[in-house]
Amino acid sequence: MTTRRQFITLLGGAAAWPLAARGQQQPMPVVGFMNVNTSAENVPDLVAAFRQGLKETGFVEGQNVAVEYRLAEGQYDRLPALATELVRRQVSVIALHGLPPALAAKAATTTIPIVFQMANDPVQLGLVASLSRLGGNITGVTSLNVEVGPKQLELLHELVPSAAVIGMLVNPNNPDAEIRRDAQAAARRLGLELHVLHASTEHDFDAAFASLVRLRAGALVIGPDALFTSGSEQLAALAFRHAIPAICPYREFAAAGGLMSYGTSITDAYRQIGVYAGQILKGAKPGDLPVMQPTKFELVINLKTAKALGLTVPLTLQASADKVVE
Repeated sequence: MTTRRQFITLLGGAAAWPLAARGQQQPMPVVGFMNVNTSAENVPDLVAAFRQGLKETGFVEGQNVAVEYRLAEGQYDRLPALATELVRRQVSVIALHGLPPALAAKAATTTIPIVFQMANDPVQLGLVASLSRLGGNITGVTSLNVEVGPKQLELLHELVPSAAVIGMLVNPNNPDAEIRRDAQAAARRLGLELHVLHASTEHDFDAAFASLVRLRAGALVIGPDALFTSGSEQLAALAFRHAIPAICPYREFAAAGGLMSYGTSITDAYRQIGVYAGQILKGAKPGDLPVMQPTKFELVINLKTAKALGLTVPLTLQASADKVVE
């Protein structure tokens, strides 16, 4: 497991400065950055996107803004303490990914601005009053994956019509009951039997795929979660090894050899929370910044993987894809 110290060293730059060197710098605003996981494969790419967003608003880490990283290493029960650390540090804004970190930050402060990226509906969860008139200290980006789940099932059903039993991988530590209910309702409409499988760490992935084999599941839907973002390559490899057609919200999954992805760009969402964090540093109030929603969902199909699985991708489906991996 990558430790927080190892992760910060990996990021390089200002995050790894000696404390003595920091003390010699002129005072600068501090942004707190919370993330559930610390995968060396994907999280640094997301951090780079966040930094790009800051840069677009005139802030460069180590030059005129500092970033304090708080990384839960997959342990959701650490999030409240990490949020409290950032509040005690008196950061200027807290940027984060996912519902559990957002709930932890909300519980820790009502004054420090919070900028989130999540798949859930922040209005239904009580994080904001509405998507346009927020009030309070919280804003961010939501991909509303509650609406994406049914489309993922439809795409799988179109490509693998013989699959009557389908698994859905979720993180039990992520309170996403709405997403599961929505997927179950879509499965019933399509005449499919949907089984929910759990994985709370990357070590649980093998057991989840073993359960798929026992269930004789013909396909897999991977739910939205920071754990599955950082574990895209491992999940793609397991799906290929077990010959299970799978779809994931993140295009990194299809790029790594997974069959399909359908969802929004997670890197663009990280860039946007960087932009919002920068705007807040310049004086904008989070309550005046509307929660952003994606205007476009991307479908990526890996034809090479489809061929290896013995699947024929209809030309109409290929034509509707934003990207085809050959």
